[in-house]
Amino acid sequence: MRGLELPAQFLMAYFLIHFRFIGLVFASPIFSMAVLPMPSRYIFAVILTVASAPAVNDSAAGYVISLVLFDSWVSVLVIVLREFLIGTALGLLAALPLSALYVAGEKIGMSMGFAMASTMDPMTQQQTSMISQMMFMVGLWFYFRWNGHLLMVQAVVESLRFIPLASMSLMPAGDMGTGEWFTALLVMAMRMVLPFYCAILLADVGLGFLARTVPQMNIFVLGLPLKVALGFFVLMLALPLTIELIFNYVEPWIEFALASATAWR
Repeated sequence: MRGLELPAQFLMAYFLIHFRFIGLVFASPIFSMAVLPMPSRYIFAVILTVASAPAVNDSAAGYVISLVLFDSWVSVLVIVLREFLIGTALGLLAALPLSALYVAGEKIGMSMGFAMASTMDPMTQQQTSMISQMMFMVGLWFYFRWNGHLLMVQAVVESLRFIPLASMSLMPAGDMGTGEWFTALLVMAMRMVLPFYCAILLADVGLGFLARTVPQMNIFVLGLPLKVALGFFVLMLALPLTIELIFNYVEPWIEFALASATAWR
């Protein structure tokens, strides 16, 4: 058998492309919010597949999918899992700025004394710091404002030109750059946290001198509200600079995610 007829061929191509969008929707923190039920996420993946039809037609026009690959359920499972992993890689790697905001918020909350004041995050259904939730929500709003979600969808469509469909190579053939991703995550988070650490360190030094000069004063009672007030003051000053830093990383890391996903070629 040489291949499917043209209508069925496009149907199978859309079927596989749909699993790339499923991986994107279920892996990216932009789309995979816990407040959205699973059926809604799946329907959203279907909507994305249908909405990208014109671009998919241009990218997938030359695909010829052999029937031999669909003779066994094992090969079908491998092909579908591969497309899902490609979408998952795109969703996770492209969301580096939001992940850095989340990590930085946790560290800032701990430095301000909010480690024991964690609350249930409705986005992830996990116990997180209030500062982490606030920074993540602000970053998420600006991410939508800068059309980061549309760039992610465009990255999935662009991946059709570099990563062929219906391949049996389940594992990536090369390095996906995960080491560089984790390094950039740590560096970006520390760039956001460093002003808070410096301010809290100076506050601790000042409280130390105060404790030596005025031993009758309860430093713990004085230090906790001082650190909270100082942390919010530094947050007020540093948040605009943090948003500007995130803006410079949105598009480059979507391009990095697309380049990393080409390891499945």
